[in-house]
Amino acid sequence: MSAKITLFLLFFCLNCADGWALRTFELVSNQALYGATRWVVMNKDDTLLDIARDYDLGYNQITAANPGVDPWLAPKDGKALVPGAFLLPQDRLSVGIVVNLAEMRLYYFNFDGASEYVFTAPVGVGREGLLTELGVYTIKSADIHPTWYVPESIRTEDPELPAFVPPGPDNPLGDYIFRLSRLSYGIHGTNKPWGVGRRVSHGCIRLYPEDIATLFRLVPVGSMVRITYEPIKAGWSDGRCWLQVFEDFDNRIANPLEEAVSRIKSGCEAVAENGGTLDMQAVKKALAEKKGIPVPVSTAPVKK
Repeated sequence: MSAKITLFLLFFCLNCADGWALRTFELVSNQALYGATRWVVMNKDDTLLDIARDYDLGYNQITAANPGVDPWLAPKDGKALVPGAFLLPQDRLSVGIVVNLAEMRLYYFNFDGASEYVFTAPVGVGREGLLTELGVYTIKSADIHPTWYVPESIRTEDPELPAFVPPGPDNPLGDYIFRLSRLSYGIHGTNKPWGVGRRVSHGCIRLYPEDIATLFRLVPVGSMVRITYEPIKAGWSDGRCWLQVFEDFDNRIANPLEEAVSRIKSGCEAVAENGGTLDMQAVKKALAEKKGIPVPVSTAPVKK
């Protein structure tokens, strides 16, 4: 597996373009923050959805970072904020896939024998009442050009659906699928890319076609998959504590401020150790805005 990862990274670095399909980072000790947030100038006909696809972001991320902008129309000022920074999920695996439903983002952690890497991509998740059950799964199979055998529960909702859909442009599974160890869940592509970053499935995890094609080459059958729900993440990087907040769309957090402080205590122990202090105003602002952009919430540490 280490040779597979190393060769892929070489190929990836030699062939990557401006787009960030399945973004890849080498993990650094005591660093939870990766990527960058930046403004981009758009082509006159571009929409936020075009920018999201170009920069490997989901609908939820691009719209939260650009409040008040119609995602289906070109912005009048021709600019968009690209929220390309993220904090690692706190409930993670050393090797395997972690899907944060609240963030609508997948992380694949791996180790090539010398360094640790994370590969990450946006996902679409289950609609209301059909979110993937939290917990740990394994990948029991991996298939190319799968046939979709339509579950009876879905055919009950839409009786016009056939018993099965063969591979092709009408197949909602796309060209690749990882089937999980229980409850008929899968991690797969999609024939409707604009559903990435939205609550549209019956519990499966959907990726952009280009992301699942790359992930399919990397992840072996038998890998662990952890499904989490973390609308509030905290982590330590560059001498500061950072907080990243998404909408708690499933209403699982009774007290967001209490949850944020708890996350900060577990993810940013170094604040007190380095002489810094927590900026509660910044914490409350992040919780109110829910832009999904990591922000510093501690004062700079005392220089020694």
